[in-house]
Amino acid sequence: MLSIPYRARPSAAAAAEGATGGGERARTPAPVSPPQPDDAPAVRLLSETLREAARRNASDLHIEPMEHGWRVRLRIDGVLHEMARPPAHLRDAFVTRIKVLARMDIAERRIPQDGKLRLASSAASRAADDYRVNSLPTLHGEKLVLRRLEALPADLSLAELGLDEAQQHAVAEAIGAPHGLVLVTGPTGSGKTLSLYCFLQRLNITARNLCSVEDPAEIQLAGINQVNVREKAGLTFAVALRALLRQDPDVIMIGEIRDEETASVAVRAAQTGHLVLSTVHTNDASAACARLVDIGVEPYNLAGSLRLVTAQRLVRRLCPLCRVRDEASPAALVAAGQNVRDSEMTQPYVARGCEACHGIGYRGRVGIHEVLPISEAIRELIVTGRGAHEIAREARRSGVATLRDAALARVRDGTTSLAEALAATQAP
Repeated sequence: MLSIPYRARPSAAAAAEGATGGGERARTPAPVSPPQPDDAPAVRLLSETLREAARRNASDLHIEPMEHGWRVRLRIDGVLHEMARPPAHLRDAFVTRIKVLARMDIAERRIPQDGKLRLASSAASRAADDYRVNSLPTLHGEKLVLRRLEALPADLSLAELGLDEAQQHAVAEAIGAPHGLVLVTGPTGSGKTLSLYCFLQRLNITARNLCSVEDPAEIQLAGINQVNVREKAGLTFAVALRALLRQDPDVIMIGEIRDEETASVAVRAAQTGHLVLSTVHTNDASAACARLVDIGVEPYNLAGSLRLVTAQRLVRRLCPLCRVRDEASPAALVAAGQNVRDSEMTQPYVARGCEACHGIGYRGRVGIHEVLPISEAIRELIVTGRGAHEIAREARRSGVATLRDAALARVRDGTTSLAEALAATQAP
């Protein structure tokens, strides 16, 4: 179990921790009013918890009520680790403190809520970490999840996303086109949004009008007109898209295509001179084509607008300081899908664990990708209503590497373990 020290300190120190409210309009940390004596332990515990989450580079922080007590867990490189089980009497004050800072209604505990908070690294520093907060009523109280919103590196490249040279060329060609639809697909937490932001960053020049519709906008990019969906107010993806089309856009990014109306507007925009970037939830690139047809897009419209689909996953990187060679036989690699010759030449690594990686054996994650350019043969399959299996078969025939192929390449170069590759992908 991961742990942090719980120390009683003078309450005056808690006021300088720099945890501040973080609504969408709050862009810099604001002073915190001095805590009340009864609240000071919860204030200190929250500050220590958020600092520890940032130090361990956690993507999410879970505060979970249980019948007897509560616990805090961190998601590190996609895996949850228990951090602490603080004193039971601090739970309500801890949750209330978060909701106050995130500008949520502390009196409302019956329905889910969303908010945002900011934690300054120190009282004198302007550097801060932003967290998106969601509350959910459960049997034993409110569960809160805080997602850490990291700034996009200014020079994030396609190579840093995990694309190989051939995949980089295919993606660069697709997003460099004046119009068309480019899709990124994968499950929640697979890095789709980061990939879209990377594409936007490459396209972000003064001569282009770039717009996005998101739910919500996780990273703010200078020079891009970002719109937050607000369904309660009637501002849905489809409504925002129609409005954007009257704003003379060159590039439109849609956070997710999830219904027929949004899909139809996106496809029409791609056909009428706009480059459209978006995501869908499917397991691989070929399934994205079938998914849009199932949603209600006419096959001939999809075939005429779709340029490229990339599917992706994130696999954990082995800690370079403690990884050790695996004694796995070549048969295990062959069973995973690697050819016999490469299997005989490969001796993969496995995780061991050390102080640098906190005993986990992995540090950070890297993307693996299946990049599917839409060729004339695949367009014909889409128009004639062929299924995902036939599209996948044609893709492999034309040399498109599957997600399993990409994962095994990371095993061969020592980036990840065979167990991690098998857990993240399935055999084609």
